[in-house]
Amino acid sequence: MKKFKQIILRMKYPAAAAIIICLALLCLGCQAQNAGGNTFRVGLECDYAPFNWTQPDSGNDAATIEGGGYAGGYDVEIAKLVAAGLDKELVIVKTAWDGLLPGITSGKIDAIIAGMSPTAERKESIDFSSNYYISDLVLVVRKDSPYAEAKGLADFADAKITGQLNTFHYTVIDQIPGVSKETALEDFSSMIVALSSGKIDGYVSERPGAISAAASNPNITYVVPDPGFQYEPDDAAIAIGLKKGSPLLGDINKIIDGISKDERERLMEQAIANQPAGE
Repeated sequence: MKKFKQIILRMKYPAAAAIIICLALLCLGCQAQNAGGNTFRVGLECDYAPFNWTQPDSGNDAATIEGGGYAGGYDVEIAKLVAAGLDKELVIVKTAWDGLLPGITSGKIDAIIAGMSPTAERKESIDFSSNYYISDLVLVVRKDSPYAEAKGLADFADAKITGQLNTFHYTVIDQIPGVSKETALEDFSSMIVALSSGKIDGYVSERPGAISAAASNPNITYVVPDPGFQYEPDDAAIAIGLKKGSPLLGDINKIIDGISKDERERLMEQAIANQPAGE
């Protein structure tokens, strides 16, 4: 910048030079503002109701997705609260599940708010905020299936069970004695289709996702096994994923910790009620 000023000052017309210097300083100011980050870029699938979904309009105060469309759901409501608390503009970046961790580490997104559990394995590559939801695991089945009357995990012997790819939901299937563990599927929409068609007998889900699936699909229900799956508490919790050493972590934790349990439950009930048909 010093060299640039010296060149400008040698110009024949001082007034013009002054104008150019002002414009240059203005541009630098804009760059600094952008570097400071006025936006809060949040990555999520937009395909995991009631945590997140895609919809064609802005109904129920849905958030705009970068590139087109709108996103709603529990995660989106949490993202709004966090963005407001950070005094930043929320930008929803629709991202496939397997692209979320690379999106954080590459800087494409600032945070993952996508129903993601802070597992020990994920903590090796990214940081996590305080938990913003805690759930449990259930098995989603067809209402006309004999497994709809199951009580414990042992009742799912010989059942064809799957879970979402690259999630701990898929790994706990091994706890079912005699189970037929099917190939993991990419998303919950695919699992619902596979279940409805009879390709699988059930899939592992967090309870809110199961409630959502049952609410939108009259042929689906879910079983809360007792005894159920064994896992670490954080595996069934939901937290915000951030790049290692993110300066946002402290402020985000304050915002999350300030959301009461009653408000979190209200937001989840609202998300289940607002989800699009078929989600």
